[in-house]
Formats: sequence, C-alpha cells, structure tokens
Amino acid sequence: MLQVKNIEKYYGSKNNVTKALDRISFDVAEKEFIAIMGASGSGKTTLLNCISTIDTVSAGDILLNGENIAELPAGELARFRRERLGFVFQDFNLLDTLTIEENIGLALTLNHCDPQTVKQKVEKIAEKLNISNILEKFPYQVSGGQKQRAACARAMIAGQSLLLADEPTGALDSRASKNLLEIMMKMNQDLGATILMVTHDAYSASYAKRVLFLKDGRIFNELLLGGRSRSVFYHEILDVLALLGGDISDVI
Repeated sequence: MLQVKNIEKYYGSKNNVTKALDRISFDVAEKEFIAIMGASGSGKTTLLNCISTIDTVSAGDILLNGENIAELPAGELARFRRERLGFVFQDFNLLDTLTIEENIGLALTLNHCDPQTVKQKVEKIAEKLNISNILEKFPYQVSGGQKQRAACARAMIAGQSLLLADEPTGALDSRASKNLLEIMMKMNQDLGATILMVTHDAYSASYAKRVLFLKDGRIFNELLLGGRSRSVFYHEILDVLALLGGDISDVI
C-alpha cells in the first residue's frame, strides 16, 4: 500500500542546515499496524508529516497505492488528505460547535455526500466503536476516551486508505489509553484498517504488528511481533529503546 523510498528532509538555510530524515526507506502492506518510535528529534514526527503531505520531502518518493504523493500539486493536497488519509491526533481535533455525529461525518459532508448516507455511515462506524450513545452530544460533554473514539471513527468513515496516528494516547489516562489501543487493534484486525502510529510509549507500540525505531533521522532497528505474545514483544521493544541510548525517558 505505502512505499517510502530514500526520502530526505532538510530544514534551515544554506549556512545552517539540519537533516531531519536521512534516506529512509520502508514498505507498509495493506492491513498492517506499524508503530514508529524514537527519542525527541529522531525524525518520527517529520516522517509522519511527510507521509501525510503536511510537510514535503527534500528528496525521495512516497507512493500510496502507486501514486507519488510527494509530487502532488498544492491544489490537490486537501482533497487527497480528505479522501485517502485518516488522522488521529493527541488533542482529538474535534470541533466544539459540532455534535459528535457531525464531527464524525464532517469529511463526507465536505465531499457533498448525501445527508442520509452520511447518517447511515456515522451510525454504522459509531456502533462498531461503541459510541452510538453519544452521537447527539458535543465534545465538551463526553470523556477523553470517547473523544478519541470519535476521532477514530471520523478518521475511518470515508474508507480512507491509511490511518495516521500521532501520539494518540498522549492526552489519555492509562485506562483510556488501553481502551483506545484495543479499539485501534480492533480497527486493524476486524475492519481492515492500515495504521501508522507515532508513539513515545513502549506499551502503546506493543499493540502494533511491527515497530520501526528511528535515530538521527535513520531507521535504527525493526521488530516484528510474529507469533510472540504482546508481553514478550513489549519487553523486546524496551530492550531496543535501551540500545538507542541517550535519555530513555524521552522514548518511554
């Protein structure tokens, strides 16, 4: 589904250049769940921003279902994000003036989808994510965990090709985090969502099927869940984080 080929990203001027990404390459298969980890400044958020077209690469190619998104004209980027990508952010990004139902269906509404079709799709995804009982409420009337489930529903409702999650558990307590991660795992396993998640948290990363570790803008290591238990996978993730060096509190 996704091919990242030798991408580089530079920031700064000619006299003061920072190389945020250094010839990174990897593939993401359909229905994979991948976590990206690394210390602050390792390039993981820059990588996600480039894949999401929020930022542009300095060199290299990013292909989603064969389409080179690094070469999309500026005028097509908003449509591409709306139709092909789903986003789950740490701070939810729900609109306070819209109900949960209206927030979830917003992308379909912007695409001029029939209102009855929007309602049916919202109700269907809300039922799968166990938030049918809050659709008429506003974001300020529901819990953080419910907001994040609504954000997940909004990210998936239009049948987007790829779900991008940036520290999705960062604003949640441990119980809500666990619930959200189980929802994301269900979205991957039962609903066929392809997920790419940036996280500092080893526990969150252990829910993925594969973990990429970044260091100084390059892929440092990679772990596959395979047939191991999530508990074993979690401890292997911690071992790799220890090898990364530096302040481990930055990455766990």
